[in-house]
This record gives sequence, structure tokens and C-alpha cells, in this order.
Amino acid sequence: MSISSALSNALTGLTATARRAEVVSSNISNAMTEGYGRRTLNQSAALYGYSAGVKLDGTSRHVNPVTIAERRLADAGNALATGTNAFYNRLESLVGTPEDPTSLSGVMASFESSLAMATGAPDSDVRLKNVSQDAERIALAFNEASDGVQKMRTEADSKIGSMIDSLNGLLKQTEEVNRKISLAINQGQETAALEDQRQVLIDQIGELVPVRMSPRDRGGVALYTTNGAVLLDGKAANIEFTEVGTVEPHMTEANGLLNGISINGYPMRIDSEKGALAGGAIGAQFAIRDEFGVQAQADLDAAARNLVERYQDPTMDPTLAPGDAGLFTDAGLAFSAANEVGLAGRLELNNLVDIDGAGETWRLRDGLGAAAPGDAGDATHLNRMLDAMQVQVVPVSGGYGSKAVSMSEMSGKFLSSVAGARVQSDNDMAFASARLVSLEEMELIDGVDTDQELQMLMLVEQSYAANAKLIQAVDEMMQELLRIG
Repeated sequence: MSISSALSNALTGLTATARRAEVVSSNISNAMTEGYGRRTLNQSAALYGYSAGVKLDGTSRHVNPVTIAERRLADAGNALATGTNAFYNRLESLVGTPEDPTSLSGVMASFESSLAMATGAPDSDVRLKNVSQDAERIALAFNEASDGVQKMRTEADSKIGSMIDSLNGLLKQTEEVNRKISLAINQGQETAALEDQRQVLIDQIGELVPVRMSPRDRGGVALYTTNGAVLLDGKAANIEFTEVGTVEPHMTEANGLLNGISINGYPMRIDSEKGALAGGAIGAQFAIRDEFGVQAQADLDAAARNLVERYQDPTMDPTLAPGDAGLFTDAGLAFSAANEVGLAGRLELNNLVDIDGAGETWRLRDGLGAAAPGDAGDATHLNRMLDAMQVQVVPVSGGYGSKAVSMSEMSGKFLSSVAGARVQSDNDMAFASARLVSLEEMELIDGVDTDQELQMLMLVEQSYAANAKLIQAVDEMMQELLRIG
């Protein structure tokens, strides 16, 4: 080997080790950077005329695409479970738990207790006032629960709008990074940093909607939802959604009063099973707006209807004329079965016995339609009112089944169903969270091992020193030859 060949080998070795040190230090400094893929330097033997050396062939980015794909699906599942759990926790706080005296079943029990006490002393104005006040609390409990459900549906509609905007923006950014990667490949430039950026963007998309990624030519990727909707393939899809502002009980996507989504102008399904964007954070908000919230409202309305009809029945109160409102009213009017939707939010105590207005409590003892006060010691009507709460009636609507129940049992079943759904959502969220943590740990295993990188850095240092020593030896030989000459 000539002196010039030795010098050439050493110089290429120095260049390679310097580049390797740069790559290793980048790995170490970015060990905790989101989306960063570990790099390694590619090199091969080179021949320059009669001299050899080291040829640098660029860097490689190392990630486990299978683990990342599963972790993204876990991200979406966790977002879905978190959104669902938040809804049922808020719903449970609205309607209360059975042991809570202010819960729906708690105020029902207080009303029954007040009625029982009033039957023992029907001439007591204080006890009659207690009956009126407890009945008013029942109406308010229904109103607050209904208003809370519609508030959550309204918030869900608003969140869908903002999430769709975010999704469109992320898809456009991913399209642009795809373009930059293709351009870099055409120009022979490295793309690892751009791939890191794209992974972060797709991870953010994956929280909003579960996605699958497919490779395309020149380093590009295409994105599809797990239900088959195309989000990005060459160009980013345009997803459209319009918020409505305020959601009312009667408003649903099925009757056209709430909006769905369209992708590139084509309407798409939005249900939780086959919806185009089902399964992630967006899917959770659609489920709250169109499924969970609608079912909760329907169950509330069914319970309110059952209560109203118990006291609107002329056999319970003979003083009522056909078409008269009973103790509980639909916004002050008699209830009609055709107007059940939203009844819980409109439920009111009859003004005839509302002590906050011009109501007269003696009507609780003698009948709402009585012309004048009757025998102050007659508890017949109060007993009928108490019996109306306890009589077994088959619910005609809602998810209460076909078994006849008392009013207290019906309210208890509603609270039980809410609590059961909340417990199930707790379990679902715990499972989704554990699955996500497990996959994140698997992804970290394939990431940067700082101990290994530090060991590599020590080897790089030794290699650099060896090449530098060779250059020093060549320099000394040249100096000696010049001295001799």
C-alpha cells in the first residue's frame, strides 16, 4: 500500500466516524422525542482508483411498523373509551346514585314519604306544603337531568366540528410531508427527519379516528379508516361537517335536524358500528350526540311519562275533567302521548298546587278540580295519590322492559342502568388504557437504547483515534522522507 493510499483510507475513516458520531449523538439526544426513529449509518467499502476507503451510503431509520400500527389503533380505542366514560360519569352525577337523597330515586322516595305523612294528618297545611315542595323537587330533578343530557349533546356537536377541522388540517400537513419526502428522494437527500414529522402527524390523526397506513411510491403513504374510508391517497380527503349550535331533545341525525359528515362531497355513515370515522375521539362524540344521549333522554322521558300518566288518570283524581292536566304537567298542559320526546325537560308541577305561585295546598287533599275545600280530615285522595306511586304499571316506552313496576322501582331501574353503564365504561377505559400502555412500552423497546448508543459512541471514539493515529504516522513518515531527501 502506498503512503497516499494509507492517507486516503484514514481520511475517509475519519469522515465516516465523524458522521457516525453525529448519528449516535442524534439518537441519544432524541431518545425521548415523540415520533423519532432510531438512525444507523450505512457504509460500505469503496475504491477510488488504486486507493480504498469507506463509502457513506446514507442513514437508515428503524421503527417497527406493526407495533406502531397497533399502538395507533390503541390510541383511538383509548380516546373512544375516555369520551364514553366522561359522558356516563357526568350522567351519573346528573341523576345521582340510589343512596343520594337528591337523586331521582331519592326525591321520589321523599315525595312518597311526604304523602304517607300527609295521610296521617290531612288537615295539616305544613304536611301538604311538604308534599307540594317534594313534588316540585321531582319536576326539577327531571328538568336538570334532561338539560344536562342536552348540554352534553350540544358540547359533543361542537367538539365534532373542532375535531373535523383538526383532522382536515392534519391530513393536509401529511399530504405536504409526503410531497417533501418524494422530492427529497428524487434529489438524493435523507428523509428520516421528514418521516419523524409524518409519524407525529399520523399519530395525532390516529387519536381522532382509527387509521391504517399503506406505503406508496417514492416514500409516500396512504391513510384509510378501519371502516374503509379513504383519508389520504395522493391528495388529502376533504371532510365536511356543520355544527347546529344548540341541540334539543327532538333533534337527531335520523330526522335531518342534526348534521352528519361527507367525505369529498359523499355522505357517510356516522353510527358507532359502521360509521366512517367510528372508533376514535370523533366517533365517541358522535355516539354521545346520536346514541348515548338520545337513549338517556328517551329513558328520562319514559319515566316522566309514567309519572305524569299516573296522576293524569281520572280514576286517580275524579275531580279532573277529560283533557285536564294532573299533578305533573307538560309545561303546564295535559300530557299527550305524541309529545313524549323532551317531556323530562318540560315537566312541571301543576300551578293549582304550586306554593311558589298561587297554588292552594288543600287541592292535594280534595282533588285538583275541586270547587272548594272539603272535609279537612278526609285522607281519601291523599291515599289515592300514594297508591298511584306504588301501583305496578308496565312502562310503555324507554328501555325498562315489559315488567310492571312502581314509580320508585322505575326510577331505581333508571339509576341502576346509568350506574351499570358507567361501571362498564370504567372497565372499558381501564382495558383500553392498559392496552395502550403495553403497546407504548413495546414501541419504546424498538426505540433508542441509550446504553447501547453510548457503547457505540465509545467505539466511534476508538475508531476516530485509530484513524487519527494513522494520519499522524503518515505525517511522520513524510517528514522523515523529506528530511532524508
